[in-house]
Amino acid sequence: MTQSVLLTGGLGYVGGRVAELLVGDADLEVFVTSRDPPSQELPVWLEKDHCLRLDLMNDADISSVCKDIDTVIHLAALNEIESLLDPGKALLVNGLGTQKLVRSAEISGVTRFIYFSTAHIYRSPLEGSISESSVPRPVHPYAISHRTAEDFVLAATRKEKFQGIVLRLSNSIGAPISPRVDRWSLIGNDLCRQAMVTKEMRLKTPGVQERDFVSLQDVGRAVSHMLRLPGDVVGDGIFNLGGEQTMSIINLAKLIQERCSTRFGFIPPIIRPEPTTTKDSVPLAYSIEKLKRTGFRLSGSLDHEIDNTLIFCKKYFSVADRYE
Repeated sequence: MTQSVLLTGGLGYVGGRVAELLVGDADLEVFVTSRDPPSQELPVWLEKDHCLRLDLMNDADISSVCKDIDTVIHLAALNEIESLLDPGKALLVNGLGTQKLVRSAEISGVTRFIYFSTAHIYRSPLEGSISESSVPRPVHPYAISHRTAEDFVLAATRKEKFQGIVLRLSNSIGAPISPRVDRWSLIGNDLCRQAMVTKEMRLKTPGVQERDFVSLQDVGRAVSHMLRLPGDVVGDGIFNLGGEQTMSIINLAKLIQERCSTRFGFIPPIIRPEPTTTKDSVPLAYSIEKLKRTGFRLSGSLDHEIDNTLIFCKKYFSVADRYE
């Protein structure tokens, strides 16, 4: 039996890659949402009538969007930059908007609600050993608003309105589905674009801080896994989603250097401030053991995702672009 899936933010950075993977699944009928579908050129793999209008601040949109939907995958949200510029709007869109969508899902009889949260709900900076049992202490408005949204999803689960799943995503790497997806502030994308446009990579910090990186391929595979996960395996529904590949920013830059050399025959120099302290950064261990106990296994390649992002940047961004 075909499962009807609604993916909010399905033309965005993470959502676009997840949607592209799910649309190719014959067992799923996938609908994505956009705030203004008619103004956007849709990817070739998405039928026009499968792109629905959804503004999380528009009650009329929300009231009807979950009709005849089995599973909601909710990714639509203000990003970290937008949230910092307007924390109040972040709470409205990411927090209250999620609450309204949760209510619509309840009324429409949705059976599973998968919410994309962020690893940054735990602490800032992310460091030390982090598992789902770690106490969340969000600091950034982006993290605070996602933590609020999590609570709405999990509260509906406790009331048995549907089965809620929260995925706390670390730092994803991979090319977007379109040059219109503006997520070049993300460190992996930023460095790849710098390397192809300016033929160098400039770091704003010495780059010693560590982060966990996961390929967008594995993010999509994790969603597909969650769509089919038996209810008795879901448990409390909270799962870290990372790549078990922790590295410093400077080492990520060096990896991109290596991929530039291998694929394009040049080595972009790395320019960074010298460290001003001898204090070592605290190592990060972002555990996904709980997710793996459900049967999920990572298989994506950061090298592959970086290569494709570099190719994407070469195709869409000319050397004449002024890089900020």
